[in-house]
Amino acid sequence: MHLDRIHAAPSATTTLCVRAADAAQVPGLMADWAALVAHAAEPNAFAEPWFATASTHLAGAGDVRLLVVRQGDVLVGLLPVVVARHYGRLHVAHIQNHLHYHSFLGTPLIRAGQERLFWSAILDLLDTARWACGLLHLTAITEDGPVHRGLAAAATARGRPCDVVHRHERALLQSTLGPGAYYERTVRKKKRKEIRRLEQRLAECGTVTTRHFAPGDDLTAWTDAFLALEASGWKGAAGSALGSGPETTAFFRAALAGAQAAGRLDLLRIDVDGAPVAMLVNFLTQPGAFSFKIAFDEGYARFSPGVLIQIANYAILDRPEILWMDSCAVENHAMINSLWGERRALVRLSVPLSGPRRRLTFATCRLAERLSARIRTPRPHLQPEPADAA
Repeated sequence: MHLDRIHAAPSATTTLCVRAADAAQVPGLMADWAALVAHAAEPNAFAEPWFATASTHLAGAGDVRLLVVRQGDVLVGLLPVVVARHYGRLHVAHIQNHLHYHSFLGTPLIRAGQERLFWSAILDLLDTARWACGLLHLTAITEDGPVHRGLAAAATARGRPCDVVHRHERALLQSTLGPGAYYERTVRKKKRKEIRRLEQRLAECGTVTTRHFAPGDDLTAWTDAFLALEASGWKGAAGSALGSGPETTAFFRAALAGAQAAGRLDLLRIDVDGAPVAMLVNFLTQPGAFSFKIAFDEGYARFSPGVLIQIANYAILDRPEILWMDSCAVENHAMINSLWGERRALVRLSVPLSGPRRRLTFATCRLAERLSARIRTPRPHLQPEPADAA
């Protein structure tokens, strides 16, 4: 097991770098990691230990390094990173937080109030690590949250920029209203009328039931049903369904089992005569939640089962311990944006590492980004000057 460590006095801050696949072999780390979740500055289901463990089933997991910061015996935070070989279109190696195709937020778990200390320790480690090249690039970070602000403060203290190099928004469900009131406020009257018609037509196909996964339910049966439902549609035909390969199948099964064991799992389904026509997987991470995966039977597409299950998902608003739910959807997703009225802003951040060569790499990358942005920005149409009056 490969370890890099910055040594310090027992009461001081120490930073450990370990292969993510070996994290369970580090004494006490997994227990401390699980305990950190309740004290994190920002919740992130995709940074919790059960999800990270499930992710080891995916290709490329062996290339992930886990940076672990402690202050004395207290775990301050963790950051999974990889050495990425391309920065946008540039062939520039750099350090990047690790996100795979099925993880939708890059904000690391950091103990609340110690965000600047954490990032200071991370920058110190990367500045001295021989394997740390180029710059530090972070993707899918919540804009202006305590984690973002902590990094900016740590960079400023070192005389370095912390540049926002990209920003996008995605749908968020956040309201003090109940499900019915939120539905009426957010969804247009014409669309609500169409949805009522779809519900009535679906009811003509058989007995329609909506239910949540409950204690005593068979998780394996629910997981199998989701995998089969997703594989029955275009994702299955394209080979991109979770059940299309052994790695993604094992990951999904482990993720749901881990979420259940951690008390994070919320499954919702709409059945017609006992067979699922739509299913939704949520992860509950108080005070927030994440809508992870959705699947529906394309044979029922004319009834918009994806819309119907998202409306059923409004029930989350009745849970006082959940204040918001992140859609994890792409920006400008037509369906979800029409049903969820709030937005969450995510950013990509770049910070230079120490040393003249790495600072030059950062400056070159940022110059290329600015030039590219200038080319993409449309120029205002130049109107001809009016002719002088005769």
